[in-house]
Amino acid sequence: MAAKKAAGAAASAPDYLGHRQRLRERFHAAPDALADYELLEMLLGFAIPRQDTKKKAKELIAAFGALGDVLAATPEQLGDAELTDNTVAMLKVVQQATQRLARADVRKRGALSSLDALVDYCTVAMAYEPVEQFRVLYLDRKNGLIKDEAQQRGTIDHTPVYPREVVKRALELSASALIIVHNHPSGDPEPSATDIEMTRQVQDACQKLGLVLHDHLVIGRGRHTSFRARGLV
Repeated sequence: MAAKKAAGAAASAPDYLGHRQRLRERFHAAPDALADYELLEMLLGFAIPRQDTKKKAKELIAAFGALGDVLAATPEQLGDAELTDNTVAMLKVVQQATQRLARADVRKRGALSSLDALVDYCTVAMAYEPVEQFRVLYLDRKNGLIKDEAQQRGTIDHTPVYPREVVKRALELSASALIIVHNHPSGDPEPSATDIEMTRQVQDACQKLGLVLHDHLVIGRGRHTSFRARGLV
């Protein structure tokens, strides 16, 4: 009798429950093998426990581009995609946690000791932003990270930068050096003439106050440009 009840319960269970179990097993076996929509499907499952989330995950990837784009979308954009407040909050928590983990790695290793860690952090923080964002990493005498601040947000292809404000903030934080970073929403990290001129202005302002500009990183989609590597600082 008990066996019949168990069999009946299994037969009446929604199909997506078995799919979720199989997806979890695949994730535990090989996390890197899952596609973006599958990872998003798993995330949505935590906030939407009694629905098949595969279709919604695919819709979000199609609408925004990639998993990083979905996480970087504004709460308003995610709401327009018919996600509940609870689901939006869950996705933004994941985004923030990812950024904090990457930033902790930069703090642990030192901002200059691992360019890869620094680029990874900046990529997580900025690569999927829909508009240009200008950030400054303020460093102490041992090149440890004091503060990472988003100074300005601009348009899809321009961010206003004020060198005086950058160095003023460095003095307020008792920083000895800094690294400036901005993203190109187009995905192409090739610096523009405006980027090069802005960097020169920031470097001039730093030199007048005894500060060191170590680098200017331009972050794209899976690529970056280092001004130091190019001999531009």
